[in-house]
Amino acid sequence: MPASSPNNASKDGAFPTLRNVARERMETGEPALGVGVRLSRSVEIARIMRRAGYHWLFMDLEHGAMSLETAAQISITALDNGITPMVRIPKGAFSMATRMMDNGALGIVVPSVNNADEAREIVRQLRYPPEGLRSISSNVPQFDYVGVQVDVLVATLNRLNLIVVMIETENGLANMDAIAAVQGVDVLLIGTNDLCANLGIPGQFTHPRVEAAYVDLLAACNKHGKWAGVAGIRSPEVMRRHIDAGVRLVLAGTDLTLMAQAATQQAKSLLEPR
Repeated sequence: MPASSPNNASKDGAFPTLRNVARERMETGEPALGVGVRLSRSVEIARIMRRAGYHWLFMDLEHGAMSLETAAQISITALDNGITPMVRIPKGAFSMATRMMDNGALGIVVPSVNNADEAREIVRQLRYPPEGLRSISSNVPQFDYVGVQVDVLVATLNRLNLIVVMIETENGLANMDAIAAVQGVDVLLIGTNDLCANLGIPGQFTHPRVEAAYVDLLAACNKHGKWAGVAGIRSPEVMRRHIDAGVRLVLAGTDLTLMAQAATQQAKSLLEPR
């Protein structure tokens, strides 16, 4: 098993230990960089992106055509290579979320959360008792399929799994403080692209209303002990500014955009006159 693997045997050998690298970085005040996975269909993406310096994968089952089986295979490979597998589900698709969590995912991203009631329902569906009502499945890949004690499994996965709610509407913005107050939510992440569209300022990622939204996001997260996240911005300069302000969960690009950018730059460098 690779030295960077989060699944190393515990000291007493009773069960494998489990790490969530993205969570660990945020807990120590460091940004956790993620990369979106929409085009990739093979497990190599986990090793490539970990080697490139990313800390978590954002498998997009809301917009992408990836199957649950493919997402599970990539998740298992990610666990063995020290990069955290996370999945965005379509809004309300809780059965999809729990199946992914039973098959390797260490985080669920839920789009367009508008109020505290929605946030509480997300926690209820995605946390094990006593925090929620999620059904228990034993012999999961997070523990290398070792049949650990149920109390250990429940406590460990409730502690390590990240529940990320996306703020993408005016209602979500208005209710950020109440959403951040919900116990069991870990991260409030602004989906900047959709937020701009909903505010009637599509593509204006540095508009004063967007800048104010991030100020309010950080205030709500700091007040209630949650982490702030950013997504939907392509400019490294703008993302860096949000990181410097305190945002910690950062979706830094997607396999599609990164491949297109690199390919364009390579072609340009070879075809331009010297």
